[in-house]
Amino acid sequence: MDPVTKDRAPEPLTEYAHRLTRRVRAFDRRHPLLWDLHITGFWVTAALIDYAGGGWRHTAHNLDVPGWLLLTLSLGLSVPLLWRRTHPRAVLVAMAPFALVNAWTGAALQAALLQLAVVYHIALRRALRNLWWATALVIAPVLVSVARHGEGTWDQQVGSHLMSITVAALIGITVRTRRNHTEALEDRARRLETERDQQAQLATAAERARIAREMHDIIGHNLSVITGLADGGRYAAAKSPERATQALDAIATTSRQALTELRRLLDVMREDEQNQADLTPQPGLTDLDHLLDGVRSAGLPVHATTHGVPTLPPGRQLTVYRVIQEALTNTLKHAGPDATAQIELSYEDKGAVTLTITDTGTGGRTDGSAPGGRGLPGMRERTALYGGTLEAGPRPHPEQGWRVRLHLPEEDPQ
Repeated sequence: MDPVTKDRAPEPLTEYAHRLTRRVRAFDRRHPLLWDLHITGFWVTAALIDYAGGGWRHTAHNLDVPGWLLLTLSLGLSVPLLWRRTHPRAVLVAMAPFALVNAWTGAALQAALLQLAVVYHIALRRALRNLWWATALVIAPVLVSVARHGEGTWDQQVGSHLMSITVAALIGITVRTRRNHTEALEDRARRLETERDQQAQLATAAERARIAREMHDIIGHNLSVITGLADGGRYAAAKSPERATQALDAIATTSRQALTELRRLLDVMREDEQNQADLTPQPGLTDLDHLLDGVRSAGLPVHATTHGVPTLPPGRQLTVYRVIQEALTNTLKHAGPDATAQIELSYEDKGAVTLTITDTGTGGRTDGSAPGGRGLPGMRERTALYGGTLEAGPRPHPEQGWRVRLHLPEEDPQ
């Protein structure tokens, strides 16, 4: 097909016909009885004109049929069409006696052909197995007419009526198939729209969970550092004002850093795309020294040992950074006085990494998994994103303190 022809807009007449069809269907859905009255009235009028004008005489086998019987047959073969859409089988059964009398008397009214309209509606709205007895019911008057009046051969009369019934049924089946196909497409479109909305809701929930983890890491860590600095400054205020001043400076620096990170995180939730370009990147391993300096200034001695060359992508770097941050934050909160921390970080090939964080604390739990807490669950969620494992628990006896061990496996090849 020519691309120009394929992309060409519909012709004005075609578009007008489609628009008119949609309007008629919409009107029919709103006022089905009114439409049925119009259609039935049209065919009743046509049947009465055929009777009153004498047109029936051109096809009749018997011209001596009484007028009252002709009128009764005309109405009996046309008025039931009012219920053709709601009760097509009952309508065909109701018309059958009039059709048999019409054939037996030889009146041969053309209104008998209205049975084909009922066959169409049976094929359109009912199970197709109903077409078998419907065909027999429509053919029966033809057989009676041929047997009684003997006009034409059997194969001509029966064959032509069978062809008419077949055409009416095929039209009904075609319209039904097209309607079912359209309904299936509409249902699929609705399901796809529902699925799209559900995916959007899941994405929103995942984003909220990610933001909650980030806010927990930022606020929890920085507030723990500030608390440690404040406690140290309070004790040093009486004996060493210089140390107290240094603690206040460190608190101010940590607070500003926390506010900056929170602003950056909250800006992600905004829809203004102009602000997105100005965001600072997420922390990585290059920021680890700054993190450890802040923890040391809060009063927790930390010793870090690194093996191998770091070649991690930003996502894995953020995971390692946040796990270290959370573990040290818990140590600051729960390890007690005179505790120390040890970090051992080993980089392996293809992005694999092993991280072990231990402390010598004597306090309570340091896993951050208190009721309602998000520390350990957040670390596990981050680790699961890369198929890694995270273990947190007390160090084996007789050692004291807590241990957190993270392992991220090799990256899957793309």
